[in-house]
Amino acid sequence: LTGRALRCLPYTLKEAPLLITELLHVDFESTTHYAARYRTVEIDATFYATPAVSTVAGWCEKTPDGFVFAAKAPQAITHEKFLEECEHELHGFLEVMAGLGPKLGPILFQFPYYAKKDGVTENEFLTRLARFLKTLPKAGYRFAVEVRNKGWINPALFEILHDHRVACCLIDHPWMSPPDQLFKHKEIVTAPFSYVRWLGDRYAMEKITKVWNETVVERDKDLDRWVPHLLTLIEKQTEVFGYVNNHYGGYAPANVDALIAKLAREES
Repeated sequence: LTGRALRCLPYTLKEAPLLITELLHVDFESTTHYAARYRTVEIDATFYATPAVSTVAGWCEKTPDGFVFAAKAPQAITHEKFLEECEHELHGFLEVMAGLGPKLGPILFQFPYYAKKDGVTENEFLTRLARFLKTLPKAGYRFAVEVRNKGWINPALFEILHDHRVACCLIDHPWMSPPDQLFKHKEIVTAPFSYVRWLGDRYAMEKITKVWNETVVERDKDLDRWVPHLLTLIEKQTEVFGYVNNHYGGYAPANVDALIAKLAREES
């Protein structure tokens, strides 16, 4: 996995079940260093291909007990085959990732934004999703679904996800609803854990910078909007996996530190 992107998350906020992330592009040989500081990573590389068994074994060897790997499901499942006739890819991926044992965290099925020209309707998406989720193993794994069509984040989606105990991934992105609107949906927590990603606008950000070493977009007020909702989840003992992309503000560690400080301040 040398040279590919890993997403590194520190475990924070006393003993509360909250995993906040900073997105760092690191050489995998640095994993031991990051595992000493953080408690989990989200692996982006699995979106492009199922890793080798030996690679997964290496992840286990390089990380301490208690470390957790979240991972994106391969795009062959979500994009290329669009949830149909993908049993081979799904089972192969899950079998390999099971090699992580107790270090395996949530598997994220990330879907693209479907424009009208793509010819994919909300009804077709939900039909395929419901049929696909029925094929997932009932034990041993945790799953999350990320939908990037704003209007599709609604009770129809929540019901399908809830029936299968799959988390509805919440994203902070210009196309999507802000947290106050998202959490008006009482059914939005569809699993025993929550999954949040602070993504930002990749294309707009890369017009400003492609060097991720300083904040170029102030996100303080945006993070403030998430704090009460995250605290509510924590108070309910819901485990929260959170990921901050460098495209969010230009330098993810600064956003992570700010969010951690805000949460801790509100808790005290």
